[in-house]
Amino acid sequence: MSFNPSDPIAPPHGGELIHFEITAPFKVDKFIDIELSPRQRADLEMIFVGAYSPLSSFLGRDDYHCVLDSMKLSDGTLWPLPITFVVSSGELATGTAAAKLHIQSVHVATMIIRERFPVELHQEAQSVYGTTDSAHPGVATLINEGDIAIAGELFFHQPVRDFRGSEYLTPTETRSYFHEQRWNSVVAFQTRNPIHRAHEYLHKVALELVDGLFINPLVGHTKDDDVPSEVRMEAYRTLLDNYYPRDRVLLGVYPAAMRYAGPKEAILHALSRKNYGCTHFIVGRDHAGVGDYYGTYAAQEIFSTLDPSQLGIEIMKFEHSFFCLVCEQVVSKRTCPHPKSSHLILSGTKVRELLSRGVALPSQYSRPEVASVLAAAYL
Repeated sequence: MSFNPSDPIAPPHGGELIHFEITAPFKVDKFIDIELSPRQRADLEMIFVGAYSPLSSFLGRDDYHCVLDSMKLSDGTLWPLPITFVVSSGELATGTAAAKLHIQSVHVATMIIRERFPVELHQEAQSVYGTTDSAHPGVATLINEGDIAIAGELFFHQPVRDFRGSEYLTPTETRSYFHEQRWNSVVAFQTRNPIHRAHEYLHKVALELVDGLFINPLVGHTKDDDVPSEVRMEAYRTLLDNYYPRDRVLLGVYPAAMRYAGPKEAILHALSRKNYGCTHFIVGRDHAGVGDYYGTYAAQEIFSTLDPSQLGIEIMKFEHSFFCLVCEQVVSKRTCPHPKSSHLILSGTKVRELLSRGVALPSQYSRPEVASVLAAAYL
């Protein structure tokens, strides 16, 4: 899909939204059958729907090294993370010309292998995650993936779609919806956690400034202790039904897997939301972070190092917000004069702990309707 300059919605990254036609499986010689891992499956889906435009396949050698060295593809396009297809060298026999890609034994795509090159494990871990510590979930996945990356043309034989709910929307569909609604400015919100009052505060502040809000929760693979995506989605639906203007908000899933790459993953999240047609993107505290690997606002600070013309989407930066028992509302340190002892702050870990113990979430943290959805999932 080419960008229409007369359309008020921002152009996709690289200028063209990648689009694939479904083709019948064809005969290939010297192939390998690969059952996709959760991350491979999610990356393939993001390429298929065009959310990773301008990528039309997994990165080849030149693009891989350019991304690690400079956060750019070999043609100079901004791209923060290496989206590669990695296998074990033991799986890839000499002369293998193609890979048949399977999801639960269903042949969904074929890659004609044009390149194979070694993964620079230490360099990639340091470049992407800022650490080589195997306790980091992204580094652990990298270590376990394999040692050889393969790249080449992709041919799709089935639509690649994991999430089956009605909120599954492709970039083509969201762009059409934004156009129909006459939203000239759209802010996207990324989350992998259950929605709570502080999120609601960010959303409604942003809605004072733009035409529409695209709540775009990640539903691909996450850590095992994260709240399941189906529970999170039910919480989002419940909140929107009761507390949001439905003519100004769209809920749609983001099928990517979490890499927990902090600042660089924040850039990827922004660029892919640009592909969905958004003009603005919210970045809050510790975006895409895990543990103590990144600074509290490192994901905001990295955007200050980028050329805005290459980024092509405006970043809304928010400080950490919380419920103040004295102010009796959600605030941030910019607006609240009271000491920390007056602030109610619940981490994701604490929320899961309370739910697992059957303790109701306080209304200052979560709307009662949302708390009921979360509590029911932990019974």
